[in-house]
Amino acid sequence: MQAITVQDRDAGVGGLTLTELPHPHAAENDVIVRVHAAGFTPGELSWPGTWTDRAGRDRTPSVPGHELSGVVTELGYGTTGLTVGQRVFGLADWARDGSLAEYTAVEARNLAPLPADVDHITAAALPISGLTAWQGLFDHARLTIGQTVLIHGAAGGVGSLAVQLAREAGARVIGTGRAGDRDTALGLGVDTFLDLQAERLADVGDVDVVFDVIGGEILDRSTALVRPGGTLVTIAHPVTVHPEDGRAVFFVVEPDRARLADLARRLRDGRLKPIVGSVRPLAEAAAAFAPGRRVPGKTIIRVAEDREA
Repeated sequence: MQAITVQDRDAGVGGLTLTELPHPHAAENDVIVRVHAAGFTPGELSWPGTWTDRAGRDRTPSVPGHELSGVVTELGYGTTGLTVGQRVFGLADWARDGSLAEYTAVEARNLAPLPADVDHITAAALPISGLTAWQGLFDHARLTIGQTVLIHGAAGGVGSLAVQLAREAGARVIGTGRAGDRDTALGLGVDTFLDLQAERLADVGDVDVVFDVIGGEILDRSTALVRPGGTLVTIAHPVTVHPEDGRAVFFVVEPDRARLADLARRLRDGRLKPIVGSVRPLAEAAAAFAPGRRVPGKTIIRVAEDREA
């Protein structure tokens, strides 16, 4: 099969190549998925799991990418809950070969059934961003109706879904980003948009929840906005400056089959819509990783045509 592989930590994006690899093996509780569409995180080449397995052993050449949508072609021993021929979407394991391949082995519990009327391209944009948005807002920050949430990167992959989920929950939403993101963020339903390059973050005032995807100075300055009893949540890096009278949480998204299924229902009902930017073929996946590329929405790699055969 064909796959994008990376072998050299120092080569960065330049080390990504389209390679022929053996067909993956389905271990116990695994399924093999014929990948139709895949997503990736631009910074994942710096993640330890890209280079080593769970025991810390080198596993290069490795296949990056952790979001996928496709069709089950094989079941490993003991696998339950999914069947051969079933449409699925979800997360490839962090420390195993990922989704930028024609076939990949995934733990069955990391996948959810994909409704027949949801296309693979859209589905591949949902797992990491959707689960991150939900877990940050509700599992960690415990956002409720009537509260105010500040969402950094409101037009991005995670931020755009967080805006939609927060609005549906009855929260007041303040979104941030660059000037060019304003119309997108307002279209998603933010009550107020702040241009981080031209407007003062301090002018936002107190909020119940800060949801951060940027880190650095923006994260540090956002702690002062958290009102007493509020929560700052970030996926960028561990917090070094804490709110004076509130909580700070850094977290890494976790697979959740039930929540994935719920997000798919919201997508079908029109209550949730990932923003898909460019769609590139597998052969161009390396170019899609290139630093400095800023395409609105999430870039998706089309691995196979959107058909079930």
